[in-house]
Amino acid sequence: MENEAAIKADPHTPLTTQMLPVGEGHTLYVETVGNPDGVPVLFLHGGPGSGCQPSHRRLFDPDRYHAVLFDQRGAGRSTPHAQRSANSTDRLIADIETIRMALGIDRWLVVGGSWGATLALAYAQSHPDRVTAIVLRATFLGTRRELDWAFATAMPHFYPRLHADFLDLLTPSERAAPLEAYWRRILNSDPEIHRPAAFAWYQAERILSQIAPPADRLDLSQLPAPGARFPTSPFMEAHYFSNDCFLEPDQLLVNAARLDGIPGRIVQSRYDLLCPPATSFALAKAWPDANVRIVDTAGHGQGEPGVEAAITQALADLHPTVTNGQ
Repeated sequence: MENEAAIKADPHTPLTTQMLPVGEGHTLYVETVGNPDGVPVLFLHGGPGSGCQPSHRRLFDPDRYHAVLFDQRGAGRSTPHAQRSANSTDRLIADIETIRMALGIDRWLVVGGSWGATLALAYAQSHPDRVTAIVLRATFLGTRRELDWAFATAMPHFYPRLHADFLDLLTPSERAAPLEAYWRRILNSDPEIHRPAAFAWYQAERILSQIAPPADRLDLSQLPAPGARFPTSPFMEAHYFSNDCFLEPDQLLVNAARLDGIPGRIVQSRYDLLCPPATSFALAKAWPDANVRIVDTAGHGQGEPGVEAAITQALADLHPTVTNGQ
């Protein structure tokens, strides 16, 4: 076991870390946390492209759970960093199975929020026999309809000045289809084109993620200097979103019956402008084994008031079920 003294001081310190080759030039950072004899649980981060954070480990009771966290292709500590080649939803699902088999896990509980919820559903529908239960936060079904709601409906209604700034970066002809224009710009190889667009997307998304953001305008004066650390998630999001998340239309709702018999808990913030409650309730209607818990006075992010507590409570509620199902 790695870092025994550190684990004793902080039980959420990783038990193990490894760089796991998964083919096509990609190597994934994988860590395990908690009790090696506990209930196996997989955490799937958002974005796409955000990577895992220390706060994600703290969702899991280290006495009860053996948690597995990994940075998806191109994200976080996985290599090559920010690589979009050979990076798609079906490959991420295959990577999850590679990790499960490498760790000798038969079945596990799956947890994910936002894009992590998308991937959790896609994985569970592909491999329902490997999933004991599912906990979702901020359901995102990977559809263009949801993205249009967030950036073309919610933003101008709740943050009109932000929306005006968001459009100002585009030419008049681009404003008729602003999402496609942003994705084209973000994926453009010219830094003079992709850097401002990626940073504007990143700032707008952060503002929409919070119930009380510190600002309601874009501020491109904060654009990092060339060569400085730069957020990578806008590039991976543009790659996935411009390809409909590599899913068929409404795939995750159409295939919801594949989740029959898998218990689910959906943690949903009342004021989530990126992934609104209607989506979680639509999923629960198609997946009767799931129920929705609303967190009032919270926005999209895991760090919003009451959200982490709701996730840990959902895990506690499911613990007897997944323990019996091991």
